[in-house]
Amino acid sequence: MSWEQWVLVALAGAIVLAMLVGAVLLAVRLVRARRLLGALDTSGKVAFWGALAYTVFPVDVLPDPIYLDDIGVLAAALLYFGRLAQQRRAADRRLPGRPTTPTEPPRRPIP
Repeated sequence: MSWEQWVLVALAGAIVLAMLVGAVLLAVRLVRARRLLGALDTSGKVAFWGALAYTVFPVDVLPDPIYLDDIGVLAAALLYFGRLAQQRRAADRRLPGRPTTPTEPPRRPIP
């Protein structure tokens, strides 16, 4: 093998390693996000389970050896899920003495 081929092999290995590290980090965040699932509304649950189903099922936008679409869907769902959790925490940290709106019942704190 020539040095050009070795460079291409090394570059392909680095890309595969970066994708693997990204997938592992997303999987860890997904497991951590699962704990907050019970405290959120339906849209958060749909985003979580929809992203997980898209990742697991074999029907993909891109072929399976390329996991960029799976990683992108998971990352987008986790970002959305994180924003919902932040909004929920902010709503739970209301100032003392500030009444809740009449249409919104008081919320239980997130465990």
